[in-house]
Amino acid sequence: MKQRHFSMLRDFHLADWFTLANAFCGTGAIFAAMRFLQDGVVRDLLIGMALIPLAFVFDALDGRIARWRKVSSTLGRELDSLADVISFGVAPAALGYACGLQGGWDWLILSGFVGCGVSRLARYNVTAETLADGGDKVKYFEGTPIPTSVVLVGMLAWAAWRGDIGADLWLGVIRLGPWQLHPLALVFALSGALMISKTLRIPKP
Repeated sequence: MKQRHFSMLRDFHLADWFTLANAFCGTGAIFAAMRFLQDGVVRDLLIGMALIPLAFVFDALDGRIARWRKVSSTLGRELDSLADVISFGVAPAALGYACGLQGGWDWLILSGFVGCGVSRLARYNVTAETLADGGDKVKYFEGTPIPTSVVLVGMLAWAAWRGDIGADLWLGVIRLGPWQLHPLALVFALSGALMISKTLRIPKP
């Protein structure tokens, strides 16, 4: 059978479109962070931050829709992981950088945070069948799910709303060796560590 252009789109289920909406929101948040760094308009930053909870909603709905319609696929699972990396990994890190986490140690922590998120999702994908214990649904999460980074974005949004970003960022800045460190960046380090934990088990609703 002859393949047509865009034939892949015809294979998408309804849940997959919600997953793509998740990725769209995350990408929009990244561009909003870059726009703020370019023009300095806090409204752009706040708009980007508002897109992350919206991405969270789409992420929650795609799984429910897939179960409701009783459809699942490897493509859908991979789409979900890639969208989550964008919306709950790269986007929060970009928003953190835009808020002022721009020291050398901050860069390492934010990059490590994204790496932990990628590792967390990769581990979930390869262990999902084992964790399901013969069923069709995973019973618990190993480590915190990457969408919990929405809490970090909420914290940053509160700081941005109050004007406590840039030079006024909470907890100030310290110098360690050749680079600067904003202690606030350590919440990203904590979040990343919790994501890759193998002993922390959270029941899945």
